Order: sequence, then structure tokens, then C-alpha cells
Amino acid sequence: MNAPQILVVEDNPTLCDMIRRRLERRGYHVATASDGLAGLDRAHTLQPDLILLDMSLPVINGWNVASRLRAKPETRAIPIIAITAHAMRGDRERALAAGCDEFQTKPIDFDELQKKIERLLP
Repeated sequence: MNAPQILVVEDNPTLCDMIRRRLERRGYHVATASDGLAGLDRAHTLQPDLILLDMSLPVINGWNVASRLRAKPETRAIPIIAITAHAMRGDRERALAAGCDEFQTKPIDFDELQKKIERLLP
């Protein structure tokens, strides 16, 4: 079986690289994008198995990216995990309402994130 592909859409290059390396060590194929528009383009092109989506992105924010992905038949079923420093009351619900399947706060607890990824992957 091929390793699942995860698209990481994160504008902080250090954090993006750290997430990529941790996921690759766990056997995933990882693609990255550094802004919302690039994330949308890569999601349509690659059709990844799962997307880790920062909600505070340049060009198009993560909230809009999630909504746009859910609006298109070809990307509607791709699981999305919101990655955000926003941990205020209502932020999780807002991310889920935008189309995300799960919510992960920063700083990232990788064991917790891994469990969410495993639960969402087919």
C-alpha cells in the first residue's frame, strides 16, 4: 500500500519544515504550501489524503480555504485538520463550521495530532 499523502499549508517556514520532517519520519508523503492560494492549488492538483491547514495564512486565510475546498466536488471529501494558535472559546466550532474535520492548537502536540490523523485517514 502506498503511504498516505498529507498536504501541510503553513506560512511559518520553520514550523512547516518541522511538521514535514516529523510526518515523513512516521512514513507519510508530505507536500507543502506557504499561503492559502498555493494550498488551494496544491490540494486540487495533488488530491492529498489529508490536509493540515493553518488558519492564519497570507493571501487567503485558512477559514476561506476550508470553505472553498468543501465547495468543490473534487476536494470535498479530503479530511482537513485546522492548525491554529487561536484557542479561544468558539474557535474549534468556527473551524468545524468552515469545513474542517478536526482542530489542533499550536504549539502542536504531535502524539495528539498523530491520533487525529490516523482517525481521519481512510
